[in-house]
Amino acid sequence: MTVSLVLVIIMGALFAAGVYAMLERSLTRVLIGFLLLGNAANLFLLIVMGAPGVAPFFGSASEGETFSDPLPQALSLTAIVITFAISSFLLALIYRSWQLGQADTVADDEADREVRERGARDEETMDDEITEEDDDATTDFIGTETSPILILHAQDIAELRDDAGLDKPGGHR
Repeated sequence: MTVSLVLVIIMGALFAAGVYAMLERSLTRVLIGFLLLGNAANLFLLIVMGAPGVAPFFGSASEGETFSDPLPQALSLTAIVITFAISSFLLALIYRSWQLGQADTVADDEADREVRERGARDEETMDDEITEEDDDATTDFIGTETSPILILHAQDIAELRDDAGLDKPGGHR
């Protein structure tokens, strides 16, 4: 099976639309975006699957190359199950959010706003601490003299012994 350019373009469009929809604040759009991503993942697995083959239990094909590969099929089934589970969770979340507040948008929490403002204040104070002297401190080295690298052998030092046993096939018993 040759890969159709149309399938690749549709898969890319589904991924892009799914990511764009998931970045919205409406939980319904997040659900739709996740469903689009799940369909794009299944389309990706269909594209990657390769040439179709014979089912292993069908007929009497003797060569293993004529059988279809079961791994992409198993991955596709797993992706469908995961998409179903997360979409059912999101549906329950949307339903509960609608029951409590008659809205499906995600609102900013007071603690989130406080953390965001505190982060902005901390960033401003961190910018004030940087001075010109700090930039040179990272490049100053103590004792710039270097010594040559010495390679030691057993011949150089009398106390150094190299009498370890060697691993040979059919070694010591």
